[in-house]
Amino acid sequence: MYKFLVVFFLFISCNFVFSQKELDINQKNAKQAVLDFFDGFHKGDTAQIRKTILNMDMVLQTVFKNKEGKVKTNTTKINKFMEAIHNRPEDQKWLEKLLDFRIDADERIAQIWTPYEFYVNDQFSHCGVNIFQLFNDGIGWKIIAIADTRKRKGCK
Repeated sequence: MYKFLVVFFLFISCNFVFSQKELDINQKNAKQAVLDFFDGFHKGDTAQIRKTILNMDMVLQTVFKNKEGKVKTNTTKINKFMEAIHNRPEDQKWLEKLLDFRIDADERIAQIWTPYEFYVNDQFSHCGVNIFQLFNDGIGWKIIAIADTRKRKGCK
């Protein structure tokens, strides 16, 4: 009986460990678009970022708490975001560490949730969550919307 229980629990635990769902092709390709976006972001390569977004009409939404403790949103046009990246001082390094990916996708639309930590010159700045909405135009995945949260305390 003891051997049976050991084998049973070993089977159950192995089955649990190896049953992690692999990403399907839509999820992988949508994730790659986000990774390409951040590769361009880290390098300061706005041309690379442009390849990952649908168009320059896109806006970015940030949700944050102001000094009075009220939750607010701020809208940034993508061209202002690109200007900030293009005009970043050469001696300033920006690093956004993506901590996880939660991806829902079908063949035409995807949503990706990515908790992150942001560093400037290797110093922690803030953390939060990014939410990307993507569209597949039949050629590839393009980001159509980005929203994020930002906080300085309470990070992992």
